Amino acid sequence: MPVRAVGLPGSADSGTGGDPAPPPGLVVLGHFDQPSGYGVSRPHGSASWLFTWTTAGRGRLWQGDARTAAGAGDLVVLAPGVPHGYTVEPGARHWRFWWAHCQARASWATWLRPYDRGDGVYAVTSTPAGVHERVEAAFRRMHADARWTGTGAPPAPAGPDDQVAVAHGSAARELALSALEEIVLLTTAGSRPAAPRPGLDPRIRRARELIDADPGAPHTVRSLAEGVALSPSRFAHLFSRQLGQSPMRALREARLRHAARLLEGTDLPVERVAAASGFASPFHFNRVFRERYGIPPGAYRAQR
Repeated sequence: MPVRAVGLPGSADSGTGGDPAPPPGLVVLGHFDQPSGYGVSRPHGSASWLFTWTTAGRGRLWQGDARTAAGAGDLVVLAPGVPHGYTVEPGARHWRFWWAHCQARASWATWLRPYDRGDGVYAVTSTPAGVHERVEAAFRRMHADARWTGTGAPPAPAGPDDQVAVAHGSAARELALSALEEIVLLTTAGSRPAAPRPGLDPRIRRARELIDADPGAPHTVRSLAEGVALSPSRFAHLFSRQLGQSPMRALREARLRHAARLLEGTDLPVERVAAASGFASPFHFNRVFRERYGIPPGAYRAQR
């Protein structure tokens, strides 16, 4: 069947010329189940980012010279400014998917970069099945939050339907974008784990994961050793031999990196940053931070 060219999902047909993107700052989203023959063509691209998450069936998306298919559990993102289109994949009976138009947050670029297919297409096609339900829940919450008026409680998330939600108010937009940020992080972080260091003992790798996941926690050599089923002495020796630094030195480095991120991305007082990063004494934190970065925490924040 021929592809039917339409505008923004949920809008009136606009022929092959596409349709205007949502105004800057606006978040528009919905959930569709489209039959064979459905398609969208935007020869001039869009001024906003397009996020699609497939829940059933198959879709096919193109942008510039890049092409990608989308099945259940695939997140496909199209950057603005490049001619694009999408359709039910030929031979498929339907395509059920969530979609969202918005201006992406700058931090998402780093998460999406490993999935770049060229011409502004990012395809995350190996999302673990274990996070699918969490992503679905985030889309439903995003759909509800986008309709919040800013008074009273936000609407309760409901089941998918064909209703298009537009986040007009600033609070609704920020809540909707926060849900979408969760979706991007869940899919990109869970689908391509970092390659393990060759020859690294899995117990030492697990200990590093425990440190990196929560550097502010009250880790000790004993607690880390217990977490990987080793005696404290055996754990400390194996950790130092394989990573070239003691567990406590690795923990301090992780805490300093965590503190640096908090200084860059929040306005928390330095004392709160120290405590959240696992440093009991602000004076000790200031000293070791200056040793590591060459300037005090306050000056580090000011530079950034």
